[in-house]
Amino acid sequence: MPQFVDEARISIESGKGGHGCVSFRREKYVPRGGPDGGDGGKGGDVVFVATPRKSTLLDFKHRPILKAKPGEAGRGKKQHGSNGRSLVLEVPLGTQILDEESGELLYDLTRADARIVVAKGGRGGRGNVHFATPTRQTPDFAEPGGESQFFRIRLELKVMARVGLVGFPNAGKSTFISRVTKAHPRIASYPFTTLHPHLGVLILGTPPDEREIVIADLPGLIEGAHEGKGLGIQFLKHVERTEILLHFVDLSAENTHGPVEAYQIVRNEMLAFNPNLAEKPEILVGTKKDSADPERLEELSAFFLKEGRPRLFISSHTGEGLQQLLSILSETLPSSSPEQSYTDSPEAEDDRKEAGTPDR
Repeated sequence: MPQFVDEARISIESGKGGHGCVSFRREKYVPRGGPDGGDGGKGGDVVFVATPRKSTLLDFKHRPILKAKPGEAGRGKKQHGSNGRSLVLEVPLGTQILDEESGELLYDLTRADARIVVAKGGRGGRGNVHFATPTRQTPDFAEPGGESQFFRIRLELKVMARVGLVGFPNAGKSTFISRVTKAHPRIASYPFTTLHPHLGVLILGTPPDEREIVIADLPGLIEGAHEGKGLGIQFLKHVERTEILLHFVDLSAENTHGPVEAYQIVRNEMLAFNPNLAEKPEILVGTKKDSADPERLEELSAFFLKEGRPRLFISSHTGEGLQQLLSILSETLPSSSPEQSYTDSPEAEDDRKEAGTPDR
């Protein structure tokens, strides 16, 4: 299994433009031929393309400097230099490109096949053929090629999933996603089995109203995660993309925290990281019903009643409660993704910054 990397710091540089050529015709019987210096080629761009084929930024971990090819210089006989080859870099959907120094968000690649030019290649210089005039018939100069652009950037990946599974380590998230989707995360009885997000496709509804929903099994939290403890921010930043959270709490006696305490710890860590997460819809679920401790079951039942939440207890092992949970999820989740409608809106082009070169 490839290593999951969701952050990379790199330097990118576009190609310099080729110089224009200074040349004069030298042909038999034409002793005083005019200028015929050709133009230089344009330097290559550095282009980022979002693709669903990628799921990690591993390709950039050991490539700190990435350069496009420069344009070739022009030649005599009005020959144009070749343009430099652009450097096309594929990144996963959900990749953000930020300025390394200021932390400013430059681009947010949320649509498949979105292409952006982050560093623009230098223009090719004009050859001396362009500078001939009736009073200056033998120009002995040409334009130099345009300079390259150099940027230090940070890539951050935030997984593109409509539903996120959150909770303490070993709360049953991986077992659940393996049961309701075709994802196969590693499952074991010790904390931090999941070290990076796993994505699966969940089918909600029945034909012809069937919907495919991407669901993410996100690594478990511990107290102090917003300060970097455990997996810390490596997990929390992925929560921001989701539209709805399934919050799992363990009802078994193996859990060192009671279900309400576990819920409040995880909830507080998310809000400490980003207070806006309080606005995100959330479904609270008690897991491992087949091995539930009676006191914990009663405690969570009282909490559901107090909060006015539906009583949701599931066992991914036996399948108990799964259909009820999926029905509630289908009713709660909007039929269309706000994220998708936003990124597809032509009016949002300037806000998205998904085309062009950053203004530095």
